[in-house]
Amino acid sequence: LLHLLPTLVQPAQSLARPPISKFSVGAVGLGSDSCIFIGVNLEFSGLPLNQSVHVEQFLCNNLAVHGCPRLIALAVSAAPCGHCRQFFQELRDSSSLQILITSDHPNQNFSKSPLPFKPLLEFLTNPFGPCDLLDKESPLLLEPHSNGLSFDTSQKHANLCNGYSKESELDGNFKNLSNGFYGELEESEALPRIEALEAAIKSHAPYSGCSSGVALMDPEGKVCRGSYIESAAYNPSLGPVQAALAAYIAGGGGGYERIVAAALVEREGAKVSHEDTTRLLFKRVSPKCEFRVYHCSSVENGCKKASE
Repeated sequence: LLHLLPTLVQPAQSLARPPISKFSVGAVGLGSDSCIFIGVNLEFSGLPLNQSVHVEQFLCNNLAVHGCPRLIALAVSAAPCGHCRQFFQELRDSSSLQILITSDHPNQNFSKSPLPFKPLLEFLTNPFGPCDLLDKESPLLLEPHSNGLSFDTSQKHANLCNGYSKESELDGNFKNLSNGFYGELEESEALPRIEALEAAIKSHAPYSGCSSGVALMDPEGKVCRGSYIESAAYNPSLGPVQAALAAYIAGGGGGYERIVAAALVEREGAKVSHEDTTRLLFKRVSPKCEFRVYHCSSVENGCKKASE
């Protein structure tokens, strides 16, 4: 399977969305479950560059979404930047992660020649990571997380999508309108809310304690979710909305304008909040998306709906 990785990098690269830099990057990784995962870089027009998703972040998020417990090796079209070498530190035994940079070997036939993989330790010597801040028992990225969040089941949440409720009459029918799409989106709020909670429960946020997740829904009712992924170096962290958008693209999602509903779940009163930046991102990429925010305090206290 390792021989397949460099041969798939260029096809993966074609899925990148870098409207600002015009520099497409692709990566293909092998998981411990023998599955192959892709990663691409994402940029968002009109937004600061720190809102971008690096290809290595996309790849790790892809493994996390599919429950793969370990990344063994990856081939990437360009050398990982320092940001991404640091992001890899959140993986268990990261120093042994094998990396192949295809641009360093433009004419090599990978099916016949020895594969020039190198361990991450050669790219990032004397690293700073989770071992410097966390105890050895703390779960790392791709390992099971169970953050203590739940909804208050006594609360009722009205079905609302772009201002039309189920009871609203539209063109003579009782339907919902989202981003210009007509559809029977009965779960336009409930399903993203539940999926966002599940993403928050699985988020890797040991440094801020802000367990958070985002879920997106398209006009057909398909939901993609993303969990917040923190880095010990803080800045390389991947926000939950970026993680959800990466999952949306990895799952074959089309243009961002097809996102008709979204929900963010995060811990109330945490040191870090993603509400404002998530609103800003949706305002740019899918301005008609119906976006909801829910704040959770604990399993005992449940969750409550934030202001819209």
